[in-house]
Amino acid sequence: MELKRIAVATSNKGKLKEIRNIFKGVELVSMQELGFCDEIEETGKTFRANAKIKAEVIAKKYNIPTLADDSGLCVDGLCGAPGIYSARFSGEGEAANRKLLLKRMEQIDNRKAHFECAVCLCLPDGHTYFGEGKTHGRILFEETGTGGFGYDSLFFSDDLQKSFGLATEEEKNSVSHRFRALEDLKKKI
Repeated sequence: MELKRIAVATSNKGKLKEIRNIFKGVELVSMQELGFCDEIEETGKTFRANAKIKAEVIAKKYNIPTLADDSGLCVDGLCGAPGIYSARFSGEGEAANRKLLLKRMEQIDNRKAHFECAVCLCLPDGHTYFGEGKTHGRILFEETGTGGFGYDSLFFSDDLQKSFGLATEEEKNSVSHRFRALEDLKKKI
C-alpha cells in the first residue's frame, strides 16, 4: 500500500516531531493543520484502544488516512503505572508528572521500567493496521539531561546506557518504543 499523505492525530509537539523524524518519505500533517483543535477523549483501557480511538476520529472527520499513537511509561515497582495515564499522571503537566513519579518511587527498590507504544493507522474506509513497540530501562533517582520530553530525563535506556534526556534525537529515535511501533506498522502495510 502506498500512502503519500497521512494525518497524525496528536496535539503533542514532541510526539509529532519524533513521528516526522521516523516516518520519512510521507507527507505528515498534524490535526491542527487540518483545522482540528478539540481534545479527543481517550476512553480505552489499553494503548492500542486509545490509538485506534484517536485515529478513527480524524480519519472519519477529514477522510484522510490517519496515524495515531498512544504510549506511556510502565514502571514495574508501581504495578505498571502510570501506563495509559502517563500524560495525565499528575493532571498538571510534564514537570509535575516527573515530580510525582519521583515521589512515588521514593520507597521502591524495583526501578525497572519500559516505555510502551501502540500505533494505529486508520484508513477512511475503516480498515485499521497496528504496530507495537517497547524499550526497556529503569527510573533514575533524579532528572538527567534536558533533551526529549515527558519522562525522558528520568528514563535510563538499557539500549543506549544513558537517559533519554541525554540522548540525541537520532539516538533516541533508533531505539525508542515509538520507532519500534512504527517499524512494526510499516511491515504490516
